[in-house]
Amino acid sequence: MLLEASAHPKPGNVHRTRDFLETRFEHFLASAAALGPIYRRAARRGFMISRGVVGLSHAQVGKAIQAGVEEMLRWQKGGNTSLGVILLLVPIAASAGMTIGNGPVDLKRLRSNLRKLLRSATYVDSLYVYRAISKASPGGIGIHKTLDVMSPESTDRIKKKRTALLKIFEMSARHDSIASEWVSGFKITFDIGYPYFADCIKSGLDINTSTVNTFLKILSTVPDTLITRKVGIEKSRYVSVRARECLETGGVKTPEGLSLAKRLDQDLRTPSHELNPGTTADILSAVLAVALLQGFRP
Repeated sequence: MLLEASAHPKPGNVHRTRDFLETRFEHFLASAAALGPIYRRAARRGFMISRGVVGLSHAQVGKAIQAGVEEMLRWQKGGNTSLGVILLLVPIAASAGMTIGNGPVDLKRLRSNLRKLLRSATYVDSLYVYRAISKASPGGIGIHKTLDVMSPESTDRIKKKRTALLKIFEMSARHDSIASEWVSGFKITFDIGYPYFADCIKSGLDINTSTVNTFLKILSTVPDTLITRKVGIEKSRYVSVRARECLETGGVKTPEGLSLAKRLDQDLRTPSHELNPGTTADILSAVLAVALLQGFRP
């Protein structure tokens, strides 16, 4: 989270040289610091599962997500900085705990355990996640309209039908990339973002250039669903085209690409933030988490 928030110029998002009026770089730093213990507890729970102390259905992913949102809001005054990140990093942390050994975490086993963990989430996890989303963001994360997070009837329906969390995300996957990551076994993270980031680092690029260019890679490949929900698919596709233009000139590793990225950063900044590619930034945090688990150190 700290590496993602620091990367600049990360077009349309808060970063170390640009703030929003109501949400500043420091709010993201405070959120990351507050969430460290949440991820640690999730990883410890995963380790207990790997040792047979508790079963997979007792991973308590939903409970950890709600606790994470509460800590995020308790430690800073900038509002919802990290809901999407929490929804991605809690299961990654728990899966890392399930996979951990000596040295880097095995990538195949990590993803396999992640899939098992996601499938094991119960309707109780759904209820925790609904509470978390309603606390953090009344607009939700693209949850299906028949299960509105602000409606008490939705939680009643979840209890009655015992609707598993993955099922809810399946209903939302077309409209939200965070939900889609759950359903696909983190396809964007593992198949697009992480390989690209690893190649950037192997080629000798510094951490900031690698991170921003990976952001541009994800954004150019997958239109940001936060933008889509706010202003429609055409606008989000336009932003993806602009990101692709930056990458085609080398991204922020070249003077021309850096100039285009700075221009895009400026163009995406509006008072209502309707062009903020926030979901892409969330997925970037997941990519960096996988890189760190693979042994990368900045």
